[in-house]
Amino acid sequence: MFQLTCPGKQCVKNDVLSGLTVALALVPEAVAFAFVAGVTPLTGLYAAFMMGIITAIIGGRPGMISGATGAMAVVMVALVAEHGVEYLFAAVLLAGLIQIGAGILRLGKFIRLVPHPVMLGFVNGLAIVIFLAQLKQFQVPDMEGNMEWLSGASLWTMLGLIGLTMAIIHYLPKLTSAIPASLVAIVTITLLVTLFDLDARTVQDVLQDLSGDPNATIAGGLPSFHIPMVPLTLETLHIILPYAVILAGVGLIESLLTMTLIDELTETRGRGNRECIGQGVGNTVNGLFGGMGGCAMIGQSMININSGGRGRLSGIAAALFLLLFILVGSSLIEVIPIAALVGVMFIVVLGTFEWASFRLLGRIPIADTFVGILVAVVTVLTDLAIAVVVGVIVSALVFAWQHAKQMIAEIRTDQYGIKYYHLNGPLFFGSVQNFADLFDPKSDPQEVIVDFANARVFDHSGLEAIDSLAERYMREQKTLHIRHLSQECQNLLVKAGDLVEVNMMEDPVYKVADDRLG
Repeated sequence: MFQLTCPGKQCVKNDVLSGLTVALALVPEAVAFAFVAGVTPLTGLYAAFMMGIITAIIGGRPGMISGATGAMAVVMVALVAEHGVEYLFAAVLLAGLIQIGAGILRLGKFIRLVPHPVMLGFVNGLAIVIFLAQLKQFQVPDMEGNMEWLSGASLWTMLGLIGLTMAIIHYLPKLTSAIPASLVAIVTITLLVTLFDLDARTVQDVLQDLSGDPNATIAGGLPSFHIPMVPLTLETLHIILPYAVILAGVGLIESLLTMTLIDELTETRGRGNRECIGQGVGNTVNGLFGGMGGCAMIGQSMININSGGRGRLSGIAAALFLLLFILVGSSLIEVIPIAALVGVMFIVVLGTFEWASFRLLGRIPIADTFVGILVAVVTVLTDLAIAVVVGVIVSALVFAWQHAKQMIAEIRTDQYGIKYYHLNGPLFFGSVQNFADLFDPKSDPQEVIVDFANARVFDHSGLEAIDSLAERYMREQKTLHIRHLSQECQNLLVKAGDLVEVNMMEDPVYKVADDRLG
């Protein structure tokens, strides 16, 4: 059911003011990511507007903010440099269709497979990335165009304004929550810089530094419909498909993990498959209206949540305010001091980083600690998608290794000379060697019974292991019986066909007899 916001005027006010705060923070990031991707500032701003409003309306997580992101921008660089911006629009369009397909196929549920240590590494790594991104604002171009660090009075002014911004955001909620603290901080710092004519860099200065154009501006018109001007050939598909797949994957991973984080913060639950579709529609529209595409933004989403934005109205308001800035309010936005926005993002860093993870050191398994640190490091050094995939793979390997050691057997021989193997543990690819090492066909008696009452066969490798075991006993001309296979295991054995033959009765002709009644 579509619900714009929670009931009551207070919710509407919170969502609208929070949306305004988010929109102010979106401007410099959208512009910066546009230059990272090698496209114009308006291409990034249009992407932030279209992604923001579409995902807010049809996405699966109210309160989450989407826009142009650095994770996707770095993927776009090579495509734009080699083939031009039209191929980028085509790739974003295709990426959107892939994401819609993922939602229709209900693949969003697989985000549940991400282990908690990976989530910890994700948020900690992303907090570090956001922090490092803000350090670029402490650099200015010299006379030769090379970037150098701020120093002297300019540096102290910057640090002072950042500190004041953070202090306002921290202490104002203790006095009142009527207006988002981040919005008050941005307005206050802007007024201080303007009234006292402080030497502080503004959004306009950042635009000039990034573009090299002293007249650079965020002003523009409405995005217009534009079919990507690329040849409709297999060669074009060959060029854009790899980029589209990566963009779709990066976008979905970052969006779904951000959704999971906000679920925990708000103690509500988003809908992963719907979010896949929302992200896909947003990117598809971007490809058709000249935007660079994007995904969920954890920094702006945190600003929104911390400012009181909970409903879909907050995301819609952020997108509409951003469009308003582009159409008529560019002159007002361009005078905002960068120090105010950096201060807001530093507060986001402090709120995003899981400081409790330090207290977990030594209290959780070493493997989990390693995975968390690994994901954080890979996130900082490469990108989020690679980090999460690496973390999930390492976690899966650790899980497989630990469970492989759980395949054990209680062995006994009855008064008739029949040897029993009472198995305990999972039989899968990781434990097949331990399983095989449990048996000694040459030394075993003529009759051997393997009891699976406390064991389960999970995969093809397990079936192969049973088949190999049967062949070992057959070569010794000894009889092997299998008892108490679960119904799921029996189904696997039946589906295996010629791999393993299953029979209700004991029959020495078969490699394995299923002695379920014994």
